[in-house]
Amino acid sequence: MIECWLVKPIILAADPGLGAALSQFLLLFGPLFLIWYFLVILPQQRQKRKTQEMLANLKTGDRVLTTGGLYGSVMGFRGDVVQLQIANQVRVEVIRSAVAAVVAEEPAEPDSKEKAGERKSGKA
Repeated sequence: MIECWLVKPIILAADPGLGAALSQFLLLFGPLFLIWYFLVILPQQRQKRKTQEMLANLKTGDRVLTTGGLYGSVMGFRGDVVQLQIANQVRVEVIRSAVAAVVAEEPAEPDSKEKAGERKSGKA
């Protein structure tokens, strides 16, 4: 009977250094991946979740800042479009994802005369 080299099972010897190289690779890049995950990926996921929550909770009357730098008050919604009033009689429509932040109302500042009077009297 003639043996054919195609039929004969080929047994490859495992490289004994392969396990050591794999463990060295994991020891080197495992901590680097963990550091990358905790310093870059996780904070990015948290920020994205926070932004999505803010956009979902927008309501009429909120004062917002757009990515283009416009401040305005939300006047209405139409699907993914938000209608903002940026001045008296001036309304613009922006896509919801263009809203960067909800801005807290700023407290009214006292008149300049009151500030000058406080400085003269020694009050801070």
